[in-house]
Amino acid sequence: MDLTNLIQTVLIYALPVLFAITVHEAAHGYTARHFGDNTATMMGRVTLNPIKHIDPVGTVLMPLVLYFATSGAFLFGYAKPVPVNFHHLRNPKRDMVWVALAGPASNFAQAIGWALLLVLLATLGGQERFFIEMARAGIAVNLVMWAFNLFPLPPLDGGRILVGLLPWRQAQLVARIEPYGFFIVMALVVGGIVGTLWLRPLMSLGYAAINLLLLPITALLR
Repeated sequence: MDLTNLIQTVLIYALPVLFAITVHEAAHGYTARHFGDNTATMMGRVTLNPIKHIDPVGTVLMPLVLYFATSGAFLFGYAKPVPVNFHHLRNPKRDMVWVALAGPASNFAQAIGWALLLVLLATLGGQERFFIEMARAGIAVNLVMWAFNLFPLPPLDGGRILVGLLPWRQAQLVARIEPYGFFIVMALVVGGIVGTLWLRPLMSLGYAAINLLLLPITALLR
């Protein structure tokens, strides 16, 4: 493993990853507070301070270990989940959908922001490889978080969205998976099922949507 390449990769990805996880978790907290649950606020988690959301194992140790173990071929990590008491929401079943959706939505918005930065750098003739690679990393990191968290299995956001949208009986059946959901998702990730059947198609759709959204801006800047 080339130490220089590792340091460069860490520096390029550090800011996009910090922004991605911080805004994602804060978005859950802000949305929960909006719909009546102050749990995250009382625990100091409705904040853009990344230190409040970093999990030493999930955010730092696990990605580094996986990077070394797979030579950068596979990375996975997680932040400390923002605590939400769904019973405190004004309409728990409906509002759960909005709280869960807020995280992935914030990542998609950030991906658009990084893509806009990349367009501006290209338009202004920016030749600094570091910032160009950081903008590309910002798009990729946020689209991965957006797509992965929408996977329809609790405790991922997509699973909670599914629980909120299903009729009560079916919703309760899906909700019962949550204690085992993390291990099921990990098995599907390791088996390549999530990547092949979910992440890649959804990320391709995400890239296409961003290109379409930025088309008027790129046309205007030419």
